Amino acid sequence: MGASDTSGASGEDCEDPVYEASAGWVARLSSPDATSSDRQAFEVWRSADPSHGAAYAEMDALWRKLGHVPDPRQRRRLPKGLAGLAALALSGAALAYQFGLVDRARADLWSGVGEITHATLADGSRIDLNTDTALALRFTESGREVEILRGEAFFEVAPDPRRPFVVYGNGLRARALGTRFSVRVDGVERPVDVAEGRVEVTASGRQVQVSAGEAAQLATGSSLSVVKADVGRTTAWREGRIVFAGERLSAVLAELGRYRRGRIVLLDPAAGERRVTGAFDPHNTDDALNAIAATMGVRVTRLTPFLTLVGSPP
Repeated sequence: MGASDTSGASGEDCEDPVYEASAGWVARLSSPDATSSDRQAFEVWRSADPSHGAAYAEMDALWRKLGHVPDPRQRRRLPKGLAGLAALALSGAALAYQFGLVDRARADLWSGVGEITHATLADGSRIDLNTDTALALRFTESGREVEILRGEAFFEVAPDPRRPFVVYGNGLRARALGTRFSVRVDGVERPVDVAEGRVEVTASGRQVQVSAGEAAQLATGSSLSVVKADVGRTTAWREGRIVFAGERLSAVLAELGRYRRGRIVLLDPAAGERRVTGAFDPHNTDDALNAIAATMGVRVTRLTPFLTLVGSPP
């Protein structure tokens, strides 16, 4: 569903993990700090599948074309500003990929970019993992602990008075008191939403109790408070929808960016202040961008699989 009755044309996200891995290798091997161990590991990866070498060659050519690595064979370059944006997007994708690998290596449960997955734990609790999420589990006879390493998760906690269920992440502690709730750890203002029951939230040296239909809010200065929240809307991703109600376009683009590899760059701050109301499919963010372009009079330009520009039409 688009931002209005006019839906955008369908499209496919260019979100191939092989290309994302290739971007990571290009960035790593182009660094002056690259080691012989890095090169050996790269050769192992490249020889694992013919598609790896082809994807790496394409990413390496793009990297050189954008001027990130000097190459006398390339005489023509993109305009300086555009090249800088594209190089930033490519290096950003590489770094995001590498950091994601580190978190997933530590995780017991994880989801890829654009994926929404579900799991049932040994105690009967259910967890829904939003896009690019990684969780570490520590279950013992005396307690149940979950650390969110990255991303966002929704919890339906099975009652067990003998073993508290506690979620940690980004300096925040959320203790379930028989409940359904979500926790997000990427620095958002409202990191905890409660759909049912109560959650005891501790952050910045303060503790609050959050009830159904409320959220814990971390405002400027890291002060913790409780506010009313439309929990059904903020957790609609569990049903395959991301819903906006009068949100700034800049915030909408940032949210859509969570569900795709690469970056969406807003070129026009004034356009970013426009308000968006609508529901979109997180599995097809190109469709969402097409709908926004059609209904809000902005121009969407896809330069590479890792860089999309949004701005006012010329």
